[in-house]
Amino acid sequence: MSELRALYQEVILDHNKHPNNFRKIENADREAEGYNPFCGDHYTLFLKLNEEVIEDISFIGSGCAISKASASVMTTVLKGKTKEEAGRLFETFHTLVTGHLNGSMDELGKLAVFSGVSEFPARVKCATLAWHTMQNALKSKEAKTTVTTE
Repeated sequence: MSELRALYQEVILDHNKHPNNFRKIENADREAEGYNPFCGDHYTLFLKLNEEVIEDISFIGSGCAISKASASVMTTVLKGKTKEEAGRLFETFHTLVTGHLNGSMDELGKLAVFSGVSEFPARVKCATLAWHTMQNALKSKEAKTTVTTE
């Protein structure tokens, strides 16, 4: 088993059991709901913005280990990022988990461990649900996301 695969499994299990930012932000500027009808993942994402910067981000809900771990790591990585930086990270993360990343994974940091998702195409929706939900939250004060295709 490769070192990256072992790290992937460790990160997924750890963030599933002990997710970061798993709470509701009471005074959130943005709130978005995400749902994956194929496996039942269902999360609500909360954002607190300071102009163009994500000051705080959190989520509540339930889902598979991959979706919860992805949401947990995403919230950690996006705190302090601008809306534009969040959009770029979404695009890079999406190309990573779909197996289409041609460049370096350096910009992804700890998100790089999700490269293993590309080996399981049915799980891409799980890994990207929170990301699609975040994108919709940045576009609208209240949004609903249903992931049906990739």
